[in-house]
Amino acid sequence: MDIKGKVVIVTGASSGIGEATAREFGREGAKVVIAARRVDKLQSLAQEINSMGTGAETLVVQADLSKLEDIQMLVSQTIEKLGRIDILVNNAGFGRLDWLENLDPIKDIQAQIDVNVMGVIQTTRQVLPVMMKQRAGSIINMCSMAGLVGTPTYTIYAASKHAVHGFSEALRREVKPWGIDVSLVYPGGVVTEFSQHAGIKRKTNASTPKFMLLTAEQVAQAVVKLVRRPRRMWVIPWLWSVTVFMNKFIPGFVDYTTITRFTIPEREDELKIK
Repeated sequence: MDIKGKVVIVTGASSGIGEATAREFGREGAKVVIAARRVDKLQSLAQEINSMGTGAETLVVQADLSKLEDIQMLVSQTIEKLGRIDILVNNAGFGRLDWLENLDPIKDIQAQIDVNVMGVIQTTRQVLPVMMKQRAGSIINMCSMAGLVGTPTYTIYAASKHAVHGFSEALRREVKPWGIDVSLVYPGGVVTEFSQHAGIKRKTNASTPKFMLLTAEQVAQAVVKLVRRPRRMWVIPWLWSVTVFMNKFIPGFVDYTTITRFTIPEREDELKIK
């Protein structure tokens, strides 16, 4: 797909991967619809993209992706002002990482499902008739390594990303006859605001090795490449594919290693009390 002049919707565009992705499409001369709750951040990004000199245009839409009415408004405004939708990047999402019994039933559990799962499904549902009528389109769903490998404290986040994986796989097989491609991106650790809002508290200080950390720009570049040359899924960086392979074919080893090196050391005090 020639990206210049194409209409792209990027959700969660006020920071991190979404912001970098919108900027990357701007460099390609696309018409970028940027959606998120923080409209001040979106307006600043829009000014930057409009001044790139690539012929890019922007449309700012303040939207909460947990609300169907906001999603419908996002799509209707895009059609009204730009006439079509060529690319949808479902990026909006967040994580709350803690032991399941510590997560708030509404603010942590329900909210993650509402944004990470229902937001993706409902946004795609609203965009799909447009792309089917055009008989062309590209849908990129931002997943995570948590969508392939579940780890402690990631219960709800992993559940939401596994749901996105299953949804995308089924959708890909539904819409391909209309010329619509569905791709999934599975980044490992990315330097964004994610960790600041996730509430991570770890005694072991376990984290992604620095040499495997990605920048938001690297993920954004992968998204653009997927539009040009669609593929079902892309695990980045590629080294995480080893973990995916082990989790699939030797899950007992992954269980043992994770429990003995992370879960027990992290919960040692609680285990002693019991």
